[in-house]
Amino acid sequence: MFNPSRSEARQFFFEVWRKQRDKALMTPLESVAWEIISHHPEYHDLLAHPEQALEREWFPEQGESNPFLHLGLHLAVEEQLSIDQPPGIRTAYDQLCTRLKDEHAARHHVLECLAEVVWESQRHGTPLDGARYLELIRK
Repeated sequence: MFNPSRSEARQFFFEVWRKQRDKALMTPLESVAWEIISHHPEYHDLLAHPEQALEREWFPEQGESNPFLHLGLHLAVEEQLSIDQPPGIRTAYDQLCTRLKDEHAARHHVLECLAEVVWESQRHGTPLDGARYLELIRK
């Protein structure tokens, strides 16, 4: 999944849901995705009905949050934490967990910070600012 299309990214999450339901063997990445999905029961019905969700649009200006973007950001954060990239993210995350006493809440904070620096990068046409990302996480 290096540069999947929107449809391919969504299909990945539908397939993880199907494999869990069917008790089928998962790849390591699918297992990570399932762990994330299991913490988001609000998305379970959506993932169980891919025909209704594959082409659906979510509009933030109408107060909607794209569940696939949310799950994808979770996956990105998991990878970053596993390889400590940007350097220091693991320590910042561990400190956040200690402060919040809730790993999932800490992951949500980190993914909100990631979304912000990605948005800033796209807006300004610049590379992602790892130092700014860590700064936001530590706040």
